[in-house]
Amino acid sequence: MKASIIASAAAALATGAVAQAGAWAQCGGVNWSGATTCISGHACVFVNQWYSQCQPGAAPQPTTLATSTTRATTTSAAATPTLAPGKFKWFGSNQAGGEFGEKTYPGVWGTHFIFPDNNAIRTLITQGYNTFRVGFAMERLAQNGLTNSFDAGYLRNFTESINSITNAGAWAVLDPHNYGRYFGNIITSTADFQTFWRNLAAQFASNPRVIFDTNNEYHTMPQDLVLQLNQAAINGIRAAGAREQYIWVEGNSWSGAWTWNVTNTNLAALTDPENRIVYQMHQYLDSDGSGTAPACVNAQIGAQRVVGATAWLRANNKKGILGEFAGGPNDVCKQAVRGLLDHLKANSDVWQGALWWAGGPWWGDYMFSFEPPSGTGYVNYNSILKEYI
Repeated sequence: MKASIIASAAAALATGAVAQAGAWAQCGGVNWSGATTCISGHACVFVNQWYSQCQPGAAPQPTTLATSTTRATTTSAAATPTLAPGKFKWFGSNQAGGEFGEKTYPGVWGTHFIFPDNNAIRTLITQGYNTFRVGFAMERLAQNGLTNSFDAGYLRNFTESINSITNAGAWAVLDPHNYGRYFGNIITSTADFQTFWRNLAAQFASNPRVIFDTNNEYHTMPQDLVLQLNQAAINGIRAAGAREQYIWVEGNSWSGAWTWNVTNTNLAALTDPENRIVYQMHQYLDSDGSGTAPACVNAQIGAQRVVGATAWLRANNKKGILGEFAGGPNDVCKQAVRGLLDHLKANSDVWQGALWWAGGPWWGDYMFSFEPPSGTGYVNYNSILKEYI
């Protein structure tokens, strides 16, 4: 999930300004009635028929479908899928905690960070959820450099959480929740990143229920570097002898589904000798897509924000997973989440499933908490999500 909301967007929301949209906010699309120009330093960029977005440093682009034959064809393909609805392969929740305390490294287990509650996960498994994305911090695992040996205690606790999930027959996603950074600095050495992944994959090479997530939400990085880091992770994982596991790759711009087809197009070039790449995207439904506000733009925003990504996946013969999504505890968001999941399921030839953000024992009254039995997200959305299992 995005670490923080961009200040200018927050200010615009706080003051109720509608003359200009903030950074990453919606600025156009079918039936859009809000601001159609962006704050200074940003331009309104066409994403798909339903959605245009204020992106930093971008050249202005048309916000109507009719001006682009290519985009019209792409959006049409997503809006009218030719394949019948199917079944999700993966459906579950994120499990946050191992990456908490990001300003304190290595930190103390139980004080600065925590791993998932195995009993809470078992409760979800008994209801049919089958996939859990477990966050961890690379700085705690490889404390003295990406290529150095792992901290035995952190690795042991993390491995116990992963094994508890997979021993119950579910899938466990290893999620380095680092945003393409290590100790706050952008990772630029693909060789070091490949070594890190070779070392980590070697620990789980014999567990076919493990899924490797290359890194959470790369952002504000050179696009070619995002491609090269993902490829380095794939190469390192396979070099470790992990041949059966799926690899979830992530994109730039917070891996957002709503900008994927204009931001991460080069990632179609990724290769895997085992042909088990899945493209992981994230999508929130508030005005700037950060997942920091309980209000959703409207009841249709869920499907609207992923239609372009659906078209990209199908056009490139790729598979996708919505690795993070959520909605606030209100009726508009519930409708939007249903619309989002209906769209994914109607396009299950390319979408393999979705994971709610997020479970974890330390969320307290967090609006999206999916921790049984009383998390706000769990209370409001468990009955809805179970319809899609």
